Amino acid sequence: MRDEHQGSRGLPGNSKRSTAVWVLLALALVSINLRPAITTIAGVMGQLESGFGVEGRLLPLLGAVPVLAFGIAAPIGPWLARRLGSSRAVAVALLVLAAALAARALVPGFLFPGTFLAGAAIMTASVLLPQIVKERRGTGWWTGLCTMGFGLGAALGAGLVQPLQSALGGSLAWALAVWAVPAVLGALFVGGAAGRRAVPTADARASTTAAVPLRKQRTAWAVAAFFGLQAMLYFAITSWLAVFLESKGLPAAESAALLAWFSIAGLPASLLAPVLASRPRVLRIMAPGLGILIAAALLGVLAAPAGMQFALIGVLGFVQSAPFGLGMALIVLRSAGPRTAGRLSAMSQGLGFAVASLGPLVAGLLHGWTGGWTLSFFVLAGVALLVAVAGFAAVRGPVVSVGETTADRPAEPAAVGR
Repeated sequence: MRDEHQGSRGLPGNSKRSTAVWVLLALALVSINLRPAITTIAGVMGQLESGFGVEGRLLPLLGAVPVLAFGIAAPIGPWLARRLGSSRAVAVALLVLAAALAARALVPGFLFPGTFLAGAAIMTASVLLPQIVKERRGTGWWTGLCTMGFGLGAALGAGLVQPLQSALGGSLAWALAVWAVPAVLGALFVGGAAGRRAVPTADARASTTAAVPLRKQRTAWAVAAFFGLQAMLYFAITSWLAVFLESKGLPAAESAALLAWFSIAGLPASLLAPVLASRPRVLRIMAPGLGILIAAALLGVLAAPAGMQFALIGVLGFVQSAPFGLGMALIVLRSAGPRTAGRLSAMSQGLGFAVASLGPLVAGLLHGWTGGWTLSFFVLAGVALLVAVAGFAAVRGPVVSVGETTADRPAEPAAVGR
């Protein structure tokens, strides 16, 4: 495999630290770029009919296009990394993302194809982030920085698109196209990180472990189940929480603000969960424990009066965001090496987002069937308990391996964030 041979073997201390800082900056910039393509469109959904001529009946389909692209594009990342190296593959994905963002906004009739292409580029880059962390022997802080970057990028996309439109003379197209600029910057940074690698030592050419397909490794399925079930909960909650709060008697503006609070409250958890997961004793408790806490928080939000929702939604946001960070950390921690991390990431995120798409649908159907939210919340709490079961299995099973060579294995921990 043509790849950056991670780690810092043979490099002086200052050079190792400089390399680690560069890679950290690259990972942060990459992760921030992997959500605005979705949240910018969500933030101006009401203007697309007049601004781009999209029929109102097609808007729900536009929201589903990126998730469809996620599932289809997940295998592309590992395939591209085998040919270019993981960092260069991410750089290529970001350049494709930049082109898609510009084209969907500025080329007539390209909104739907551009959004699909942007989703495919996002997933290609996303599945390789754990592989880069594994190559560089990054700590939990590295994974936490990535997962927090996802949330920060989503918030920036949703919060800045309309101010940008005003600043750009009211042009919706340019307010969407301008997000291609940070994607190009991310590509330059991560492309530069590809050149900051150590020369592999002589023993890095030997020994290949026996390859067992991922589909035959129970830990791989447990990690994928954990990732998919927690994502299902997240999408279900974010899709229907504001509507649920309005049914509690809260005004629409306050309900929308509480939905934003749900996301903000989760940012610290997405950073801290991978850090804590690097401690085996904590991981054994946290992986199943988070599912139980989410179930309790969901039932608390269901039962609480309107006046207590701010506090309880803050708790729900915190415990619901932690499993995403933990899911990314499990991909790194439960993989034998970077090649396995890339493959496991593709499996977990590809299947995970396919499963996640069912969350909003099931919650909405149950609400429509019963006319209330009690059954929906109890079913979601049941899913949270399944998250606990998957987390237990993911940390107790054998490490996942798809036939790592010693050239694929990390050398020594990186110097930053330890």
